[in-house]
Amino acid sequence: MNYHTTALRRALAADYAIGLMPATARRRFDALLLNDAALRAELGHWQEALASLTGSLPERAVPDHVWVSIQARIEPQRVHVPAKKPWWMKVRLLAAACALIAAVLTGVLYQRDTGIAYRTTLVAADQQPALRIDTFADHLQVEPLALAAVTPAQALELWVIPAGGKPISLGLVPTAGKGRIQLSEAQQTLLQAPATLAVTLEPEGGSPSGQPTGPVLYKGQLASL
Repeated sequence: MNYHTTALRRALAADYAIGLMPATARRRFDALLLNDAALRAELGHWQEALASLTGSLPERAVPDHVWVSIQARIEPQRVHVPAKKPWWMKVRLLAAACALIAAVLTGVLYQRDTGIAYRTTLVAADQQPALRIDTFADHLQVEPLALAAVTPAQALELWVIPAGGKPISLGLVPTAGKGRIQLSEAQQTLLQAPATLAVTLEPEGGSPSGQPTGPVLYKGQLASL
């Protein structure tokens, strides 16, 4: 199986995050995660998406019959266990579970229809995810994952490197890491796959020469959602 196929990696990460992956496949996926930073980032995206769907659900009290069932398993000699439920009740529960999974998947897929053209995870030299960048029509949305601290006299500058071309500045990464970078029309035309995004360490205010002058701290490839 070719684990470098984008569609397959995305599907495997989704199955893993939702809990649909069989035990054997899950162990194999765990092994892949150890040495694949991009796959860890894809899994993190799915886990965040699923968490956002359930985070707003109201708290619900556990029904009394659930506690009775738990007590019956702990102290069967003291608690009367209710009669086994008819088979059709199990069918209803299974149908409800399938409906919930379908609703979760629908919500995750809906999140993709938000105008994001590309999502890029920039990684450090040790392949650890450091910065996530969503590319919209006229701006970039930047979210830090694990950025190194910089001094007031330094700045992080973002560059796009078209295939076979030279680096072109897209602007400075916001001081706090998370924020928005507005794009000019010329910059918008450059953000097309295949292209590389990179962040360099520059003096305060950015590179004085229009080309990178400091070391490359993070880089990643444009990837369509």
